[in-house]
Amino acid sequence: MFKNVLLKVLAIGALLSVSLLNANQLADIKKSGVIKIAVPQDFAPFGSVSKDMSIQGYDVDTAKLIAKKLGVKLELIPVASANRIPYLQTGKVNLTISSLGKNPERARAIDFSDAYAIFYLGVFGSKDVKVSSPADLKGKTVGVTRGTIEDIELSKLVDPSVTIKRYEDNNMTTSSFLSGQVKLIATGNVIVSEMARKNPGKEEAMTKFMIVNNPCYIGIKKHEPELMAFINKFIKENKENGKLNKISNKWFKMDLPKDL
Repeated sequence: MFKNVLLKVLAIGALLSVSLLNANQLADIKKSGVIKIAVPQDFAPFGSVSKDMSIQGYDVDTAKLIAKKLGVKLELIPVASANRIPYLQTGKVNLTISSLGKNPERARAIDFSDAYAIFYLGVFGSKDVKVSSPADLKGKTVGVTRGTIEDIELSKLVDPSVTIKRYEDNNMTTSSFLSGQVKLIATGNVIVSEMARKNPGKEEAMTKFMIVNNPCYIGIKKHEPELMAFINKFIKENKENGKLNKISNKWFKMDLPKDL
């Protein structure tokens, strides 16, 4: 009896292994005629809600290009920073195009495409705050979005006297600066530019120092080589044909670096 049970367990395991080996999201997307892509809704100019309540931005336009290339319907799934990776791991989305930076911890959870967008992280703040390095933050408070690369990297750079005030999304982080709750925030350069554009007359956040140059990547579920190959080919082609550069100029007002 034990032998029969063991044989059944081994057979089930073998079937699961074959199923996993045969998994192919790219084929599934083409067969279903729909691709689900996670995009930000609170992180302009990568993604934000427009006046007509649609989501717009660099990541949205990139997602549209991918769906067009595949010839499938695009389903945009709005995400916050904290659920970009879980949505991918649990199959709620096929791709995450959401200003996603790469680090070793994330690379253990998901796979990353080649870089598709520029982005650097830094500490920004009021003109009157004299800060030019992590050491100058001693005793000060810095606002940051919880779980982001800047949160992780800033935590490594500062000593215990620095108060890192964490907010749940990027709107809350930028609002904390605009309202005077904090004099310093850690975020991306494009976020600070967008904040200044949308709030003329308000105090501008000046660059204090760079934390890390951190281009953006498209997140892909582990063990999807066909989908990865397609996405990397897409990125290469659209860098060369100028379409990604056109989107960059539309949203960031700058060209993509040639070495991206």
